Amino acid sequence: MKKTIGIIMGGYSSEFKISLISGNVVYDYLDKTKFSPYRIHILKEKWVHVDDDDNEHPVNKHDFSLTINDARVTFDCIFNAIHGTPGEDGLMQAYFELLGIPQTSCGFYQAALTFNKRDLLGVLKPYGIKCAPSYYLNKGDEINEDAIIEKVKLPCFVKANKSGSSYGISKVYKKEELAKAISIAYKEDDEIIIEGFLSGTEVSVGVIKYEGETKVLPITEIVTENDFFDYEAKYEGKSTEITPARISKEQEENVRQSAQTIYDVLKMTGFSRSEFIFIGNEPFLLEMNTTPGLTTESILPQQAKEAGIHLAELFENAINEVLP
Repeated sequence: MKKTIGIIMGGYSSEFKISLISGNVVYDYLDKTKFSPYRIHILKEKWVHVDDDDNEHPVNKHDFSLTINDARVTFDCIFNAIHGTPGEDGLMQAYFELLGIPQTSCGFYQAALTFNKRDLLGVLKPYGIKCAPSYYLNKGDEINEDAIIEKVKLPCFVKANKSGSSYGISKVYKKEELAKAISIAYKEDDEIIIEGFLSGTEVSVGVIKYEGETKVLPITEIVTENDFFDYEAKYEGKSTEITPARISKEQEENVRQSAQTIYDVLKMTGFSRSEFIFIGNEPFLLEMNTTPGLTTESILPQQAKEAGIHLAELFENAINEVLP
């Protein structure tokens, strides 16, 4: 019997358009002989199912059901394709756990932790995961530019603490640029992390649960035309993504071990994609994404393809991993 799957997409952040693309890719590639998928747009102003004729059907938030042509639709599983809040920060995960509906991403605690760059790095340091020197600011804090530069040096990155797709991030070369970069970051979040610049090869490592086992996917090297891997580089063709990465065997082993350690220590489930910079042979963690892009051009699908996993198989496995 076919399973009824709700694919949630959109969200409340600057990433909602990218999420809609990811969600539609999942909808297109799911095997319709095994699943009955429904596209669910989770937006600030409405939660609606959008059918193939672009008709909208409101979601009953009390039990996440639909009523279509007087028939009630409930879901066996939710496929989470929301980048950013409320799908990547734990809110939707907690909601579905309360409702008792399985969903494909990690648990609510893991989502909240990994979405908060500052907290994530703090939790992982005792496990030997290396990261750049950092300085934290909350909105309203005094900005001591000299103290920031003394801690992280120049150049540095100013980032919104809870954001994705490189929204709210700036690379700062001069003390005079700090104030503007901080202002940009505050437009995305009321918490900021300022990190020292690490010069080295950047790689992205996907880790998933596949057929019941933790699987590290082939590693992708990021070569950007821009100053760093920003929004243009990620989504507007200003970067080259090379899978498998052109790194040494020692570098590959070290970063695979780090990525799997992070996944296992945090008791992760579902998809994850972590970014690292190599300093020599040692990988330094930049961030971790728990609902990474799922378009055909996105990094994790590229890695799955290199591992011999077709998109339909990737998405079907994610559902099967959480179905009772």
